Amino acid sequence: MATLLGTEPAPPAPDRPRRPDPYPGLWRRGRIAAALAPLSVLVMLGHSRVPDRVGHLGSLIETFLPWTGLAVPLLLLCAAVRRSATAAVAALLPAVVWSALFGGTLLDKRAGGADLTVVTHNVNEHNPHPAHTARVLAASGADVVALEELGDATAAYRTALAADYPYHSIHGTVGLWSRYPLADARTVDIAPWPRALRATVRTPEGPVAVYVAHLLSVRFSAASGFGTDARDAAARRLAAALRAEPLPRTVLMGDFNGTTDDRALSAVTARLRSAQEESGAGFGPSWPASFPVARIDHILVRGMEPRSAWTLPATGSDHLPVAASLRL
Repeated sequence: MATLLGTEPAPPAPDRPRRPDPYPGLWRRGRIAAALAPLSVLVMLGHSRVPDRVGHLGSLIETFLPWTGLAVPLLLLCAAVRRSATAAVAALLPAVVWSALFGGTLLDKRAGGADLTVVTHNVNEHNPHPAHTARVLAASGADVVALEELGDATAAYRTALAADYPYHSIHGTVGLWSRYPLADARTVDIAPWPRALRATVRTPEGPVAVYVAHLLSVRFSAASGFGTDARDAAARRLAAALRAEPLPRTVLMGDFNGTTDDRALSAVTARLRSAQEESGAGFGPSWPASFPVARIDHILVRGMEPRSAWTLPATGSDHLPVAASLRL
């Protein structure tokens, strides 16, 4: 009808030109990098399901478990390089999970009101300065000092600590020095040679069973992976001795060659509380002394309350000394 009346239909409006995307591919790039996020979360949450039979991979992961948080800055770096919003958003997932698992450890939980201060240190049998090491330990003000890997310097430590610690007991490569009398000192059988001892420390607040242990070292090799069999066997023997301990207040100190996250040490760690985890500030890594990445030196307790935990300055050893104050 409109055509018959001499009118033409209006031409269609021209398409408006689209604005160029100022961030082309912002969400499309970085998808491969973003896949690291769920993978790292699986390791954080499912580390106990990682098989431990072949190369003890599970124990290796658990030794350095807090370092899984490095996935977060790695993802953010990838996001920046690739200009990827996908990778940046994906970093939120491991960040939230890591914070839920380990964030509380970073808080400063140290407090006062302690009755007993203890220190443990793997002094390293090749330590070139045993007298200096002994002075550092005595200067901490500890009431009880536990030493591991004494070796040929045993006499030097005995001499250097005698003035501050009149009571001591040495069994093989481990020793215990105390301001308070010791009783019932004996070797704890965890290895073919003496690497652990047990003694009663008669404090003014009552007796405390003190164990000093140096679990056997782990070995790395291409053939067997993370070798922990000897260490794990020693841990089981130590756990049996702790189960049989009659005194309600017990302190276990020493070099475990593993962290409290390591499932292979659960026979020991499940029955005791970590002074560092309950009353420290941060993870308190103790090894290696030059750049600590793992806490393999521990003070564990039961029947008493940890009030504070910390590491001492480096000595001539490849380990840092660790200390804790306890309320009996």
